[in-house]
Amino acid sequence: MLYFSKLRIISVIFFTLIFSYFAFSNFIKFDDNFFKQKINLGLDLKGGSYLLLEIDNTPVIEQKLQNKVYELKKFFNEKALVVSNFIVEDQNIKFNSYEDFEKVNDILNDKESLINPYYQNFKEHEFVVKSENGKFILNLSKYGFVLLKQNSLDNAIEIVRRRVDEIGTNEPNILKRGSDRILVELPGLDDPGRIKSLLGKTANLTFQFITDSKEESFGTEKLSFEDGSEIAVVSKRIIVNGDNLVDAGVRVDDTTSETVVTFSLDRVGSKKFGKATSTGIGKRLAIVLDSKILSAPVIREAIVGGAGQISGDFTFQTATDLALLLRSGALPAPLNIIEERTVGPDLGKDSIEAGIISLIIGFSLVVTFMLYKYRVFGIIANITLIINLFLLIGILTIFEATLTLPGIAGIILTVGMAVDANVLIFERIKEEIKKEKNSIIAFDNGYTKSRTTILDANITTLIAAVILFFMGSGPIKGFSVTLGIGIITTLFSVYFIARMITSIYLIKNKNKENII
Repeated sequence: MLYFSKLRIISVIFFTLIFSYFAFSNFIKFDDNFFKQKINLGLDLKGGSYLLLEIDNTPVIEQKLQNKVYELKKFFNEKALVVSNFIVEDQNIKFNSYEDFEKVNDILNDKESLINPYYQNFKEHEFVVKSENGKFILNLSKYGFVLLKQNSLDNAIEIVRRRVDEIGTNEPNILKRGSDRILVELPGLDDPGRIKSLLGKTANLTFQFITDSKEESFGTEKLSFEDGSEIAVVSKRIIVNGDNLVDAGVRVDDTTSETVVTFSLDRVGSKKFGKATSTGIGKRLAIVLDSKILSAPVIREAIVGGAGQISGDFTFQTATDLALLLRSGALPAPLNIIEERTVGPDLGKDSIEAGIISLIIGFSLVVTFMLYKYRVFGIIANITLIINLFLLIGILTIFEATLTLPGIAGIILTVGMAVDANVLIFERIKEEIKKEKNSIIAFDNGYTKSRTTILDANITTLIAAVILFFMGSGPIKGFSVTLGIGIITTLFSVYFIARMITSIYLIKNKNKENII
C-alpha cells in the first residue's frame, strides 16, 4: 500500500537532506563545513595538461641480463664447472662450456633437477635456453618479457605518482595504457614544461670515484659534467646509489651562500659511504645523475654520518627539482613523451557553459512536458527530479569524483531516465483508475505493476554502465560513473521520495474526482 511509516518518512528526509548538503557544499561555502570533499573537474572542463608516456625497457632488459650473468658465474663456480666467455648482446646471454658441456646442459634443461636452484628463474619462468656444440644462449621467455614489462610499468607509475604529488598538482589522473604506456592528466596545469622535465629524467643517482688508473679492476667509463665543462674518467664501481637514499632537501650553504641539495643515507648506505670516503681521502668523488656528473668534490675527511650535500650551479628551483627527483626515487627505465596536449582554461570554461546550457534546456523541456501532461503529479515528478540531481551530485561529492564533459552527458541522460520511470508509473496508474474506483488502490497498483518494467530497464542500463566502467577508459569511465549512480538515485527518488509525496497528496485528496 501507499503507506509510509513515520520511521520511513524520517529516514527518506534524513538521507535526502544529507546528500543535498553535500551537493550544495560544491556551490556554497558553509561556515561549519565539516566536509571538505568537492567534485573535481576533469581536464576537459578545468583545462590542464595531458601527457602519454612510453617506457623504454631496453636498459631494464640489459640490467636484468647483467644480473643473471653474475648469478650464473657464481652458480657454476660453486659447482666447479668450466664456463667462459659470457657476453650480453642482442638481449641474449651467450657463453661457452666446451669441457663440461653435457653437465651444464643437463643442469639447465633437466626439469626434474633438484640441484639447480636457478632453474625456476631462468628456465621455466623467465628464461629459455638454447645449446649446441659447447655454446649456450639464454634469452627472456615470453613470460619473462611480460613479467619484466609489468614490473617496470608498475614501478614507473609509482615513481611518476610520487613526482607529480610532490609538485602539488590537484587531482592528477595517472593510468596504465597497455603494457608499456602511462597516461598522465593534470587538471589546472596549463604549463607542462616543468612536469615534462621532471618526468623525462630517470634520476638514477650514483656515487663513483674519478680515477686516472687504467688498471681499475671494475673498469672505467668517460662521463661529462652536466655543464659541459669537463670530461672525467670514472670507475664503474658504484659506492652507493639512489636505493640507499632516505631523504633529500634544499638549503643555502652558510659558507658560500650557494643553494645546495642535502641528502641522507640509510644504515647500509652510510656504512658503505663511510668506508669508501675513509680509504679515498684526497680522491675526487663524482656525484652522477643519469650518466652526467653533477659535481666532483675532493674528499677531505671521512664522511661517516650518512649525510652530505650536492653542490653545483643550482638555482633554488633546480635544486628543489633535484631534491624532488631524489626523494621520489629513480625510474626503472627512461620515459619518452609520445603525445602531449594542453587544454586551456577558456576552452574548459566553454565546455562547462555548453554542458550547463544543454542541461538547463533539457531540464526545462522535461519540466514543461510533465506539468502539461500530469498537472499536480507533474509537479511531484519535477520536485523528485530536482532532488534526484541533488542526490547524484551529493554522492559524486562524497567519492570526490572527477566530473568530465561525458559525465555531464551522463547526468543529462539521468534526467531523461528519471522522467521515463515517472511516465511509466503514471500511465499505468491511468489504466488502473479505469478498473478501480478507489484511487489509493489504483495508485498502489500502478506503482507495483510498473515496478518490473522499470527495474528491467534500469538494471540492463546499469549493467551496460558497469561494463563501460571496467572496459572503457578516461571519458568513457566518467560517463559510466555518473550514469550508474544516476540510475541508483533515480530508483530511490521514484520509489521512495515521489511515492511518499504522492501518498501524502492522495490521503488528503482521496475523495477528489479526476485526480490524475
